[in-house]
Amino acid sequence: MEQKKETWWDALRFGIILLAIIIPFRMFVAQPFIVHGASMDETFHNSDYLIVDELSFLLRDPVRGEVVVFKNPQNESQYFIKRIIGLPGETVTVHNGETSITKGDSTVNINQPYIGSESSKEAYLKLGPNQFFVMGDNRSVSWDSRYWGVLTRDKIKGRAFLRLFPFTQIGYLPGYYQYKN
Repeated sequence: MEQKKETWWDALRFGIILLAIIIPFRMFVAQPFIVHGASMDETFHNSDYLIVDELSFLLRDPVRGEVVVFKNPQNESQYFIKRIIGLPGETVTVHNGETSITKGDSTVNINQPYIGSESSKEAYLKLGPNQFFVMGDNRSVSWDSRYWGVLTRDKIKGRAFLRLFPFTQIGYLPGYYQYKN
């Protein structure tokens, strides 16, 4: 009888320790995210299963080219996934399918090999402190900064850290594109 009681107590203790580790990890370090919609095609597709890193942006700012998950600025109960294009202090211009970034006296057209489709939607936006410009890779169907304006830093939940599904595309930092300076 003593053996059964000890086994039950060990299982309970193991469960408590497991919850003490998993719950904080899930709340503060990483969250699962399932892609809905086509705004990030060809990079991500509907039902891709991602793990979102929530810790990195507590230690540093997002960089151009990272794919981020954030609260919809117009409905905070929804989450979106888009790519960081413009950074604080920059001016972003989208014109005739070209995206250019101006900072100070320097303007550069950015290379975007990840684009799934183009759009005729144009934009011109000056970014202030803690403001970002984001766009989906499938520009013709993406509802992004070109429509609703800047994304403030406080709305960003984290970056796409791992793609776990589909299994044929498992990968670390999926979709990240490092721009050349």
